[in-house]
Amino acid sequence: MTSKSSVSPLSRLLEYSPKYRGLIYRAVSCSVLNKVFDLAPPVLIGAAVDVVVEREASAIARFGFESVFSQLVVLTVLSVIIWTLESLFEYAYERLWRNLAQNIQHDMRLDAYSHIQNLELEYFENKSTGRLLSVLNDDINQLERFLDVGANEILQVLTTVIIIGLAFFILTPTTAWMAVVPIPIIIWGAIAFQKFLEPLYGDVREKVSLLNGRLSNNLSGITTIKSFTTETYEIERIKADSEAYRRSNQKAIAYSAAFVPLIRFVILAGFTSILLFGGLQVEAGTLAVGTYSVLVFMTQRLLWPLTRLGQTLDLYQRAMASTTRVMALLDTPIQIHSGDTPLSLADIQGDIHLKDVTFAYFEREPVLKNLNLHIPAGKTTAIVGSTGSGKSTIIKLLLRLYEINSGTITLDGTNIQEIVLYDLRKAIGLVSQDVFLFHGSVRENIAYGCPHATEEDVISAAKIAEAHEFIMELPQGYDTVVGERGQKLSGGQRQRLSIARAILKNPPILILDEATSAVDNETEAAIARSLQYITQDRTTIMIAHRLSTIRHADCIYVMERGKIIEQGKHEELITHNGIYQNLWQVQTGETFAEL
Repeated sequence: MTSKSSVSPLSRLLEYSPKYRGLIYRAVSCSVLNKVFDLAPPVLIGAAVDVVVEREASAIARFGFESVFSQLVVLTVLSVIIWTLESLFEYAYERLWRNLAQNIQHDMRLDAYSHIQNLELEYFENKSTGRLLSVLNDDINQLERFLDVGANEILQVLTTVIIIGLAFFILTPTTAWMAVVPIPIIIWGAIAFQKFLEPLYGDVREKVSLLNGRLSNNLSGITTIKSFTTETYEIERIKADSEAYRRSNQKAIAYSAAFVPLIRFVILAGFTSILLFGGLQVEAGTLAVGTYSVLVFMTQRLLWPLTRLGQTLDLYQRAMASTTRVMALLDTPIQIHSGDTPLSLADIQGDIHLKDVTFAYFEREPVLKNLNLHIPAGKTTAIVGSTGSGKSTIIKLLLRLYEINSGTITLDGTNIQEIVLYDLRKAIGLVSQDVFLFHGSVRENIAYGCPHATEEDVISAAKIAEAHEFIMELPQGYDTVVGERGQKLSGGQRQRLSIARAILKNPPILILDEATSAVDNETEAAIARSLQYITQDRTTIMIAHRLSTIRHADCIYVMERGKIIEQGKHEELITHNGIYQNLWQVQTGETFAEL
């Protein structure tokens, strides 16, 4: 069986076409008919010349129009009809092709984004956001540009070659070959150019991806750039990336721009041949003047459109380079697959067991080593330890953002790998230290994950999180836009909205990952009051550096280098001469007091 990676980009792109077969047929028909009527005026010009020269003996006179006036009236009416139909079909194909481009672009973007959402967290840690945005936007837009223009151009060139080629061989078979001979040369040249340009445009897409990545990263870190006064340094880095993109484009442009001038000389040979030898046949009386006029016009109409193959080829190569990148993204294997066992939120007890769990991030030493951990249902369990001890990694494994290397994790006795992934994550509410708020209103951010929540539900959740008071002081209250990543709010305000969001979700399992580490004492006290309410009769996992926030936990685990080294209640641990006791003394100042 042929692997997808070995299939050509065009073949992969055509996989989106069956859904729009009817639209494609209509677009193709309108393109062909437009070109048929576009080629008719030269025939009418030849007929008009024939009428003026031959008068009552012209070809039109044979249909019963004997006077020159009546013949010219017929030609005038035909011209109006032909021009009208040509315009109507041009409008139709423009609209059809553009809609087709929009539809395929829409489908491909959704497929790419849906696939990205199903990739494991490690993928995003290894790829820049700017590069992914470049694929989802710029690359897919390149496909739209080709479908807008390129597909129609190719169809119309083929239609022109077939119609005019047949007309030549019917009207003057002895000289027709002179106009037709340049065509295979031009087509061969286009194919050769296509193969030559392919790696050049592939390099262009990579360079713009790097540039987009740099821009996206810098815009996200604008505060850091300003605080470290590195604006000039960053401008130089953007300049270097932009220069690399410019040079890559220059190289591709230098070759693609040469196509049309070279092809013109081939066209010139065919045109001058018909002009010279056709004229000699008129002089010899073997070719009618009107027919000769049609041949000269038709030769120009036959060969000149082939110069646009350069532009079409340019669009095609850009589109195929972009398609390759989009398909490479779609071919990225999904490492974490959903299980088949459904979960009902109402039936979840929240009893979690980690048995002999070992996990290592890609090409690193294991973070967790044969870890055994029990988180009882309906209880509050705290996990503390130094940075890098593996606390947050446990949370990522529970949410299946990563897959364990060995061991098992069970929820109410069921291996979480067997549970429907959506149901598993729906059952867990996460309040993280790094709060992410979307660019939208306060109300939208609280209701995120619960889009059908009522106004009363949102306000109730905000009150429990002690966020209602400051929300009402905002310019538009719950309709206030928080800005990208919630930058218009303070850290404490963002954290309270995050807690309100978790309260509204009402999950049977709640995870608090350093939820109070970056807030002031007043906010910490407010959050603590909220947590005291929402952790009742709920399986709660608290990860904290501030031991004061977990002292009332039912069980505290102390981790060091991926292993549990102490466990028990707060009162028990502070009496042991261990790590927890040392941490408590440092944070409460007892160590300094003794000195």
